Amino acid sequence: MIKIKRALISVYDKQGLSELAACLREFGVEILSTGGTAAMLRKNGITVKEVSEHTGFPEMLDGRVKTLHPAIHGGLLAVRSNPEHMRSLKEHGISEIDMVVVNLYPFEAVAARPGVSDEEIIENIDIGGPAMLRSAAKNSASVAVICDPRRYAGVISEMKRNNGSLPGELLRSLAAEVFARTSAYDSAIHAYLSGQCSEPDLPRDLRMEFVKLQELRYGENPHQRAAFYGRAGERSGLAAMRQLQGKELSFNNFLDLNAAVEIVREFDSPAAVIVKHNNPCGAACAVSLAKAYLDAWKCDQLSAFGGIVALNKPLDAKTASAILRSGFLECIIAPGYEQGIAELFKNKKNLRLLELPDYNDTQAMDFKRVNGGCLLQERDRFSLDDKKLTVVTEKKPGRKQMESLVFAWEIAKHVKSNAIVLAKGTRCAGIGAGQMSRVESVAIAAKKAGKGAGELCLASDAFFPKPDSITLAARAGVKAIIQPGGSIADEEIIRACNKHGIAMVFTGIRHFKH
Repeated sequence: MIKIKRALISVYDKQGLSELAACLREFGVEILSTGGTAAMLRKNGITVKEVSEHTGFPEMLDGRVKTLHPAIHGGLLAVRSNPEHMRSLKEHGISEIDMVVVNLYPFEAVAARPGVSDEEIIENIDIGGPAMLRSAAKNSASVAVICDPRRYAGVISEMKRNNGSLPGELLRSLAAEVFARTSAYDSAIHAYLSGQCSEPDLPRDLRMEFVKLQELRYGENPHQRAAFYGRAGERSGLAAMRQLQGKELSFNNFLDLNAAVEIVREFDSPAAVIVKHNNPCGAACAVSLAKAYLDAWKCDQLSAFGGIVALNKPLDAKTASAILRSGFLECIIAPGYEQGIAELFKNKKNLRLLELPDYNDTQAMDFKRVNGGCLLQERDRFSLDDKKLTVVTEKKPGRKQMESLVFAWEIAKHVKSNAIVLAKGTRCAGIGAGQMSRVESVAIAAKKAGKGAGELCLASDAFFPKPDSITLAARAGVKAIIQPGGSIADEEIIRACNKHGIAMVFTGIRHFKH
């Protein structure tokens, strides 16, 4: 148990600070502070001693140097039970500091902001804050250290229970939290600076910190517990999502929402996608959002039941009406909702309405857990340039066919391998996903498209090993194909396309998704 007699407070996030400072004042604690924190405390009637007065040295270098001083770190690091340490403090006129309340500049949030300058990001690398936190945490037997405003209430409660003192168990818990925070903070800075290199290598050491944002209804199955975690200090991607209505989300909802948003954000024109079990069962671009949604839904109405809908434009009345007529859905996620539109769904109690104004995808890498470790890879962000495609057949695709091929290729990128996408214009007509052989994926996509679908374009995420897929595609009405090429059977595949009058282009890029 230690008695708190002197505290140093210097925070960026001032939430809840006045209540903590009032508690310290109640027990006669002397408070040292700096800059904006000192001003805020004085405004709330708290007497504060400036750190520069305590150290006898002024702030300098635009505030870069203010707490980096022996009078601060000596007062934090001295072991109270060590006579030599205490003699040194007395010899140099240094007073003990029993509590540090510090939270850091918001480096992660600033670095994630679109258009932020390198200079602003660098200025948000906190130096004095982590140094004080680490000094105090190292000496947690004698010093209380608080880096998270959510801990204030517990500290206040303990001080009131123990007449201004704090127990050792709490001090050790607070110290452990500090090293988790400073480690994550340094990792974020390392990730940013590494990303500024012209050709960043995959890191030798991989460190990421996530914080729990919400409990989920359950995991992949109801008997599995689950929660959603966001990157510490950052609210990007689905962590920035806001739920407007509906029951709490499940583990599978998050997976499908992520898949749906990843697809729909590929397009600038009004686009809609319906995802089921992490694969699109319908997707379309059109002149209006309502038409895009209807085209996506018509691709596979049966599979769309209970699906996740993602839109890349704010939901309007016409699109909302089309959705309401199309049967049960689990979630709708859109960048916004026109005024009064959310009210149209209020009777759909099981439907979750979600808003994600700016996807703000800051992740350059993709990782997957495996037993005993994890796999890390660059994100698949390849953007197709249709001017660089290689036409390999006698017949060349027309302008409209090329537009359809590029659309189908963008969708195939997000379909589990082996992936086949059949498109009619800029809407999916049939999708074959996750099969062990490519010809089976072609057969499923053709079945989904149905007879009489008319002239179709086909995208394959990888090369064709045999011409059987081409024969099947021709029977389904396919007139143009886009695929990576690179098979030892390429010449045989090209001959099959020529035989059936199918135009084919090679991309030279594969889009496996496992």
